[in-house]
Amino acid sequence: MAVLIIKNINTEGPGTIEDFLIEENILFTIVELGSGEIPPSLDGFDTLVILGGPMSMYEIDTYPPLIIGSRLIREAINRDMKVLGICLGAQMLAHCLGAKVYKGPVEEIGWGSIELTGDGIRDTLMRKLAIHPRVGDFWRKFEVLQWHGDTFDIPMGAIWLAKSGLYQNQAFRYGSMAYGLQFHIEATKNMICEWFKDRQEIKKIMAETERIYEECAGRAKNFYKAFFRK
Repeated sequence: MAVLIIKNINTEGPGTIEDFLIEENILFTIVELGSGEIPPSLDGFDTLVILGGPMSMYEIDTYPPLIIGSRLIREAINRDMKVLGICLGAQMLAHCLGAKVYKGPVEEIGWGSIELTGDGIRDTLMRKLAIHPRVGDFWRKFEVLQWHGDTFDIPMGAIWLAKSGLYQNQAFRYGSMAYGLQFHIEATKNMICEWFKDRQEIKKIMAETERIYEECAGRAKNFYKAFFRK
């Protein structure tokens, strides 16, 4: 097993995903696509992870790395690899599957709740996110970290998994192991502090982070166990 991780921008790294892979002794390679690094062949990898960034898929012609990343996603799907797209990565996955990606009505930034759909409740990996890591009970609605202003339609043939009060489409699955998550399950405390350092609401965000972070990190770890080990 080996994982290829694609970064679209330096500040949006794999965070808790990298921590998990190191802990589990799973081989991985990180490619700084936004810095001009050339990704390797997908030969030898069974999983592709595509992370976030501030660019938009409807501006793909302005950002050549998005073209390269999209080619990788299409090839990974054709190879039946596991694929995980987070935030921009989810939008890239939706785009590669033929769905529309477009600017939303309002930015969704900070901690907020998502709710699983009926299919989300039945999805094995989404259930891992929904089960409280300490108490062990199932929550259909739980908090996640958001930072986006764009959204996507659910691709044809994909399964709609989650929604929020502001955005109907928060997660989807295509096939058995390609997941798009609009929200950030990978962010560490340090990453959150870096992302929000220049924003007026940083004190509020960091206070909320202290309250909710361990729970959210536990939910993410349970998701990783199911996704990367399957």
